[in-house]
Amino acid sequence: MTAQTPPTPPFRDPHLPFAKRIDDLLARLTLDEKVSFLHQFAPAVERLGIAAFRTGQEALHGVAWMGPATVFPQAVGLGATWNTELVRRVGEAVSKEIRAMRARDDRVGLNVWAPTVNLLRHPLWGRNEEGYSEDPKLTSAIATAYTRGLRGGHPVYWRTAPVLKHWLAHNNETDRATSSSSVRPRVLHEYDLRAFRETVQAGAVAGVMPAYNLVNGRPNHVSPYLREQLRTWTEEDLLVCSDAGAPSNLVDHEHYFDTHEEATAAALLAGVDSFTDHGTDGSQIVARVKGALERGLLTEADIDTAVRRQLSVRFRLGEFDPHYDPHLSTAEFDTPAHRALAQEAAEQAVVLLKNDDDLLPLAPDTRIAVVGLLADECKLDWYSGTLIHRSTPLEGLYERFGTERVEFAEGVDRVRLKLADGTFLHVPPAPEAADEVRGAEGALDPALLAGRTDFTPLTADAAGTEFALVDWGEGVLTLRAPDGRYLSVADDGFVRAAADQPGGWVVQETFRLEPHENGHLLRHLGTGRHVSVAADGVRVAAENASLFELIIVERGTDAVARVAAAADVVLVVAGNDPHINGRETEDRTTLALPPQQERLLRAARTANRRTVLALVSAYPYAVDPAGLPAVLWTAHGGQAAGTALARVLAGDVSPAGRLPQTWYASDADLPDLLDYDILGARQTYLYFEGTPLFPFGHGLSYASFSYADLTTEVTDETLRVTFTVANTGDVTADEVAQLYTRAVEPSSIRPRRELLTHRRLTLTPGERAEVTFEVPLSAFEFWDVAHGRRRLEHGPYDVLVGASSEDVRLRTTLVLDGEQATPRPAAERGLEAADFDEQSNIAIVDRTRTEGDAVTPQGDGSGELVYQDCDLGRGVTEVTARVSGTGTLELALDGGPSLAELKLTDPTPDAYTYTSLTAPLATEGVHDVHLRLRGRLRLAHVDFSG
Repeated sequence: MTAQTPPTPPFRDPHLPFAKRIDDLLARLTLDEKVSFLHQFAPAVERLGIAAFRTGQEALHGVAWMGPATVFPQAVGLGATWNTELVRRVGEAVSKEIRAMRARDDRVGLNVWAPTVNLLRHPLWGRNEEGYSEDPKLTSAIATAYTRGLRGGHPVYWRTAPVLKHWLAHNNETDRATSSSSVRPRVLHEYDLRAFRETVQAGAVAGVMPAYNLVNGRPNHVSPYLREQLRTWTEEDLLVCSDAGAPSNLVDHEHYFDTHEEATAAALLAGVDSFTDHGTDGSQIVARVKGALERGLLTEADIDTAVRRQLSVRFRLGEFDPHYDPHLSTAEFDTPAHRALAQEAAEQAVVLLKNDDDLLPLAPDTRIAVVGLLADECKLDWYSGTLIHRSTPLEGLYERFGTERVEFAEGVDRVRLKLADGTFLHVPPAPEAADEVRGAEGALDPALLAGRTDFTPLTADAAGTEFALVDWGEGVLTLRAPDGRYLSVADDGFVRAAADQPGGWVVQETFRLEPHENGHLLRHLGTGRHVSVAADGVRVAAENASLFELIIVERGTDAVARVAAAADVVLVVAGNDPHINGRETEDRTTLALPPQQERLLRAARTANRRTVLALVSAYPYAVDPAGLPAVLWTAHGGQAAGTALARVLAGDVSPAGRLPQTWYASDADLPDLLDYDILGARQTYLYFEGTPLFPFGHGLSYASFSYADLTTEVTDETLRVTFTVANTGDVTADEVAQLYTRAVEPSSIRPRRELLTHRRLTLTPGERAEVTFEVPLSAFEFWDVAHGRRRLEHGPYDVLVGASSEDVRLRTTLVLDGEQATPRPAAERGLEAADFDEQSNIAIVDRTRTEGDAVTPQGDGSGELVYQDCDLGRGVTEVTARVSGTGTLELALDGGPSLAELKLTDPTPDAYTYTSLTAPLATEGVHDVHLRLRGRLRLAHVDFSG
């Protein structure tokens, strides 16, 4: 007899729908096995032949953390291209490299944590480099393109599974694990949710990652919006992955729950499906989930819901159908096409901000002085891969113009550090393996990478070593040895010239010179300790700090002035190091260029008026362009950054990048970093009432363009806009045509102008193209807080076509047939406290731990709320407020005197225990209701009766 082959289980049958296969697999898994799947590192189930799986592969602008890969421009640079098709191709290339790398290293994951769709609301946010734009429409357009590239075009199987970061209203690193973003309903629906919603609805998103912060007093990891909003936007099973360590933060830092069992259960019930906590060790999450099951906080059905969502992603990735997975044999890695795409993306990301007298492009025989701290750098950020190819601005200009026509001065201060005994700090010779690059071997968590100890620690001798000193701002210094290595501190506390670049989760290459007696102490910022010269080498120590005299061998400004004076044109390359003064964990404190770079720019400009400033940075700066004939900006452009910049300067490529966010003129234009009320604070180009340094959408070209023939037509809930764009210049160039709108007679504050859509197009000299946009009328809606829904308001709307948000070339006004504004039905429904029209010194907080909003004065002080056009009917006789805490609520009408006062004298047991207060109030008709709160009072709702 021949043994029968066991039947193929349904979950292995590729002909069945995924849903039925997941049902079958769930039924075969034990409860313990399902619980183990809830951790980021889900173990294998050998009895079923199921492999281990991990969520999370960083791929923001290339494959990150896993060693060498193609490095594309930073995300903000991809946003500056305003080119969705280009970004789709970048996503496609990244996903193919992920597949190719996974084939040789199974640590590389297919669940991709990218892109970041947090809006660039505030330019001082440390992670500005990770977002695409301050505008939700542009952000969603670029994010949708990237996710489509990451997903691939197969109708069934996904090349990678993108997860959007970071849900929700997350734009501060300061106190990011404990701060609460106060987000009024209009900002929530019109701004923060919108970028996520439109990207998810496009159909190429596998999930989202909640952010560390709280929104309206409630941690994002227990946000009701995951259920009420996110999961209503698509029929796909979305996988919600926690951010690293955030589940523990619910108890350890936010103190939102008393026990980890309660916190884990609440997060899972809110919609978190995969818990990223405690590195690769899933035991603590497993123990917490089991504890929650034992306490009745969770059921097996709750576990099944979360596991189903993870399995849905794994099935879509082809894990269970290797013979049908069209992506399994993908081997495209560092191909000529990927290299060319990296260069194309870097070229398209360059924004020409100013070009007086057509100084640019430069003639082929121009003698160029290239100066600045970024002139010979190709910087990487925390979410970059390791460079295979590298191009700095200096290298690009050498290649394009010839080394004989290019002179270089970095502009660093050349210094020696002298000790009290007359000796100097000395760098011993480097070992043979000195050319190793940090992270080249790949790491699941690069934060755990240790500093190198194979270098000999610094010593002191009579000759000493000359260091390149750079002040990156706020006194944060780096010191570089002549061989290019940065002084760094390893776990053993010794100081070595061992780092190829500053970097790491805690940067170990930054120092501060602190005046002391007749010299300086040198503090290492990573450890907070001072440098001490001992017999066994130089180390950082808690005591016996050494006193140094700073000997200036050459000032960087002198070197810059010398080469600038002899050149036809000076190129100053300034900007930031993505690991210093503005990065994940650290917000910036100012828009200003660091003083050392300002001095270099001033020295170059004084020596040669034909000075071009190229800003290479992860964020905007407030620079004074008045004395500069030309200014450019590009984000850190990846492996081809230098070649791209040189080709733009030479005119091989006409620049067509556009600013994805407003560049403000000074810090005085900025609201507080933690003020998320873009309406009240008049933030972003949507509401900013001042004069920007450079506006949203701005970018110049070497060509000129004319716009004409604007027509509009409204049909079938769609606005059709048609116009022509012509290249009136003498070079082939790209133009970015932008369509904006503005409500002319709004019943409440609306954006000054708002991007509806855009298109980047290439035109040869004299070529004219017709551009047609079809915009759904829903794009003109706003969130009507009076009625708790979106509404298209009846009335006139400006339709604006142009080259930026301020450079409008064509305009017309049309009347849209929407709903007329009607009074708020206050007598009938009362007032939800958070549904205000205006506020002063008010924070929105959580009504309960699971749902609802309340309001409270900030800082235990006083605040005011305004609810416009409240219909109190034919008359009311009393007002009732649902409140908690302690304090006073006053009610006034139309800004007049107080008509009712409600006092809560005895504090409620806790913030979530509400009581009702009632006071007489005799009024009728339509009024603006003003509510003034004092004390530690929480207000949830107000009713009128009588």
